[in-house]
Amino acid sequence: MNLQTEYLITTDKSQMNPDDIHHWLAKESHWAKGMPRELFQTAFDNSFAVGAMKDGRQIGYAKLVTDYATFAYLGDVYVLQSHRGRGLAHIMMEELMSQPWVKDIRRLMLSTKDAHSIYAKFGFSPLRFPDRIMEILRHHSYENPDYTP
Repeated sequence: MNLQTEYLITTDKSQMNPDDIHHWLAKESHWAKGMPRELFQTAFDNSFAVGAMKDGRQIGYAKLVTDYATFAYLGDVYVLQSHRGRGLAHIMMEELMSQPWVKDIRRLMLSTKDAHSIYAKFGFSPLRFPDRIMEILRHHSYENPDYTP
């Protein structure tokens, strides 16, 4: 199987299918279940993204929320269950991390529940100084406002 001929990996948002992405995030993800379509669209429009496409259908996605100079946050990474195990997440990460401007970013961050080993291959590690990092966590479960991770 040649992934390059079977799948299109692209950073061109005009080739992506936002409806497919929103559907997966709002219905399947554990972090954005129930996300309103308008909220998703704002996030999509204001992020740098990579998508995996097959026959015009969105089967994978990842985004960087960034200022393109000093900081980026990796989020919303997924591959449809039926396409997992083929290295598509790795290829999407390679595409993101190979962008010339990404190589100069001072801090890249992410939050992951269970994919630490995937991201470690790209240089991500636990916080070096966790006592210096603070957050305001307004976790929104759009279906259940009382949910906490």
